[in-house]
Amino acid sequence: MAFQDQTLTCRDCGKEFVWTASEQEFYQQKGFQNAPVRCPACRALKKARMDGNRGGERQSFEITCSNCGKKDTVPFQPRGDRPVFCKDCFRKQRQA
Repeated sequence: MAFQDQTLTCRDCGKEFVWTASEQEFYQQKGFQNAPVRCPACRALKKARMDGNRGGERQSFEITCSNCGKKDTVPFQPRGDRPVFCKDCFRKQRQA
């Protein structure tokens, strides 16, 4: 299939940008179904905002496993209303 450059309008800033034939081919190879809705500048801004929301480093919270009593860490802050498992017990739970 021969692709041709397309002019699209950015959802965020309203400016027109060109979606090149090579970009379209890349999208097809990756299995993407939709054309981009943001220009490259707005895409970069959105990506930077999303990365900023992650807060850089991951936080770890120390827990005592509800199943075996072993100390471990998890990447979320337990709320206390549900059991929290160490890595080994969590893996066993998922396999069951």
